[in-house]
Amino acid sequence: MQISSRFTLAVHIIACIDTFKDEYKVTSDFLAGSTNVNPVIIRRILGQLKAAGLVEITRGSGGAAIARPLDQISFLDIYRAVECIENGELFHFHENPNKECPVGRNIHLVMDDRLHRVQCAMEKELSSITLEDVQKDIKKVL
Repeated sequence: MQISSRFTLAVHIIACIDTFKDEYKVTSDFLAGSTNVNPVIIRRILGQLKAAGLVEITRGSGGAAIARPLDQISFLDIYRAVECIENGELFHFHENPNKECPVGRNIHLVMDDRLHRVQCAMEKELSSITLEDVQKDIKKVL
């Protein structure tokens, strides 16, 4: 399993918005230049971040701004904003295991709790990291 690049792109986008907010109008074209990703993809991710209340976007060439303090934006917030997870579930179980098979008949019983624990552990770790943490480290290397 691999989390899509939307997550890391979203972190990159927010870091750029914060880093360059006082120097440039941070537009999708500007962000595309930093990420080397098509501006259409950047706009799609910005739309998801906006819908989650993480960024504000001014139409036209107004640019983007961060909607909340960085210490109030966690990796989990970003992950939930841009990753497509159905019903909040990280793992999607195959629909119809064979009930005639002893494994198929019992696979949910054996795996559901384990998968739930894995998801909770991942979400706990994601919630412990904020964009403020990322920006502090970026400023160290600038």
